[in-house]
Amino acid sequence: MHTAATDLLGIDVPIFAFSHCRDVVVEVSKAGGFGCLGAGYYTKDQLKEELTWIDDHIEGKPYGIDVLMPNKHAPLGTVKIDPTSLPREQSDFLKRLLDNAGVPELPKSEYEAMIRKEIEKVNMTRSESESLFDTALEHPIKMVVNALGVPSKEQVERMQSRDIRVGALVGKPEHAIKQKEAGVDIIIAQGSEAGGHTGTISSMVLWPQIIDAVAPLPVLAAGGIGRGRQMAAAMAMGCAGIWCGSIWLGTKQSDLLPEEKECLFEGRSEDAIQSRSRTGKPARVLRSKLTEAWEQPTAPPFLPMPLQTLVTMEARLRINRGKAKEYMSPPVGQIVSSINDEGSVKQLIFDMLMEFTDCVERLNSSIEAK
Repeated sequence: MHTAATDLLGIDVPIFAFSHCRDVVVEVSKAGGFGCLGAGYYTKDQLKEELTWIDDHIEGKPYGIDVLMPNKHAPLGTVKIDPTSLPREQSDFLKRLLDNAGVPELPKSEYEAMIRKEIEKVNMTRSESESLFDTALEHPIKMVVNALGVPSKEQVERMQSRDIRVGALVGKPEHAIKQKEAGVDIIIAQGSEAGGHTGTISSMVLWPQIIDAVAPLPVLAAGGIGRGRQMAAAMAMGCAGIWCGSIWLGTKQSDLLPEEKECLFEGRSEDAIQSRSRTGKPARVLRSKLTEAWEQPTAPPFLPMPLQTLVTMEARLRINRGKAKEYMSPPVGQIVSSINDEGSVKQLIFDMLMEFTDCVERLNSSIEAK
């Protein structure tokens, strides 16, 4: 296939995969697509380790990284990021919730080390994300994608001077225009159906708006995509490719816990809800007793990013270690209803392309001149 996106990055098919799992990134790129590693939960040393592993396994295929660069976040200069000094109201609320549910506490002898280790992984401020660039530049990445903010022209030019493309996720036309003015190479138009941080405009409405707003920049369609028919719809609208995240979560290459995958296999589209409970910003996650508790009138207020993420870490560790499925709420989009079994990434891409081809052939046959 040839689109502006495939030509820009030298790939065979316009399927882009966002994933925190290095195995998914490698398998998508080896299958002819473009894998993009989510770097928001890695320290510099961990990111170096992950990228080195990818370099050793990806067989020279192109790949990229995705970072969070929020324009708004808590002024961490006034907050000591330490397990013993995080805001207590939200932490105590979660402790009571899980204690009452019988979810085991973390081992006292390991508690502080475990929390500190998790805190070190959170890179959700602009300065932290920018510090990851230097690490990434030591590796043959072909694209850097940012979300929740606009990079400076200096950052964009720095990447482009090294023949690295710059992409940006957006949820509104005005955000896309700002990204174009900053000089980015490719726009990812993410509809509200997507997992994780997302806006409020649905994909079918958003995609053509973004295409018109930033032409002639190539636009990738994101939000609720995991099937070939959805790919065909996006390409028919004028998108240069698709950006998928949630659909890889149930694959063999995904490093989600088996219990989390079970939750996804059981999930319906209406179970993927928007909540501030995970990061402080609206993010689509799987409904659970945890998200429902945050919606109760007695729940404390959400904290700004990244403090909400930090104060909920202990609870997520307890839930995962205790295999408390009813409280698991992994980020996932409304495509969750199509995540039904633990197939391979390669098979998933094959099925997607076959359905895309069938859809295009059916459309062409329906409009042939009589």
